[in-house]
Amino acid sequence: MPPSISSRALENIHDPNDRNVIDSALDAIRNHLGMSVAYLSEFVDGRSVFRNVSAPGLEELIDVGDSQSLDDVYCQHILEGRLPELIPDTSQEPICRALPITEAIPIGSHMSIPIRLPDGRAYGMFCCLSPAPNLSLNSRDLETMRMFADLAAAQVQKDHLARQDFEVKRARIQNAVADFSFNIVFQPIVDLLSMHTAGFESLSRFSAEPVRAPDIWFNEAAEVGLSAELELSAIEAALQNLDRISADAYLSVNVSPTTLLTDTFQSRMRSFDLSKVVLEITEHAVIEDYDDVTKALKDLRHRGLRVAVDDAGAGHSSLRHIVQLDPEFIKLDMSLTRNVDSDLARRALVSALVFYTRETSAQIIAEGIETASELETLKLLGVSRGQGYYLGKPSADALDALKRQRAG
Repeated sequence: MPPSISSRALENIHDPNDRNVIDSALDAIRNHLGMSVAYLSEFVDGRSVFRNVSAPGLEELIDVGDSQSLDDVYCQHILEGRLPELIPDTSQEPICRALPITEAIPIGSHMSIPIRLPDGRAYGMFCCLSPAPNLSLNSRDLETMRMFADLAAAQVQKDHLARQDFEVKRARIQNAVADFSFNIVFQPIVDLLSMHTAGFESLSRFSAEPVRAPDIWFNEAAEVGLSAELELSAIEAALQNLDRISADAYLSVNVSPTTLLTDTFQSRMRSFDLSKVVLEITEHAVIEDYDDVTKALKDLRHRGLRVAVDDAGAGHSSLRHIVQLDPEFIKLDMSLTRNVDSDLARRALVSALVFYTRETSAQIIAEGIETASELETLKLLGVSRGQGYYLGKPSADALDALKRQRAG
């Protein structure tokens, strides 16, 4: 697995319960058969790698992560029918006697069930062994072991399918970044007092297959540990348009706290005129250490960057982002804006945030304005800026349209 994949991304592949189920199966069959060692192995590049091991007191002999060449163990012989799955006494099998591992371990009795992937390929083996022969082992014991092996195989297959899905998603995001398989569109942010465009939010629209909403692409990138790569690609594509924006307008771009804290983000932002940039940090995102984020923003803010807390009122962090980050803009989530003209509770929440901004230097931007009545209500409540389909839909030529309008 490449080191660039984060531990959080890996957690999305492997359910810890899978390992517990397999470990329990190994413990149960080892105890039931009265054998010393039970393990699940995986075949990797000509070796049998021990993925799960039950061998109390024998950890120096066999442990998770250890491996043996397939040429030196029984596995390939069992898979190809030269050795049986049940071997009560290895001394009675010429192949076993010929393999040095039989004496080295030693292995006196052995039982092994092949584990296969959904396409039929051999994944590895579900094995039990002991140093002494055990002539009491019989076909009924083998069938019992097969039941536990089937349980382990179900978990292995689940994990394999999850890994395949992970790799497909990761390749899809990598291709989207490499091919710039997205377009940047711009939605006007309007000053509600003058009704003039004050800025634009940049939004990504993906052309790559499968055709899906942008949030699905970004969520998928986070799942596979490529959130920063996709976000940075979209941010750079958007900021290439800064020279198309008039001096009295700005361009806002979205970033997660995780990406904000990367050295790559910090270095790439140095090449842009940040006096015309607003960084939107979503309220949904978890910030583990506000001091780290504040430090990361400090130099950027000295160079003119402004900060907006996005989706205010919708995320789990409530008002904490707003208080800790001291943003220049607070963007009301559309769930507060929608039907604000007819919903007393929404009006009360918006009024509370407007009151907060009057005590600070921040400004409210209401997202998702779709009707004239919503717009008028927000104006009456003292909201200073807004965006939404009623004020202007996202489009690729919105920047040029504003230039033409002001030139006229």
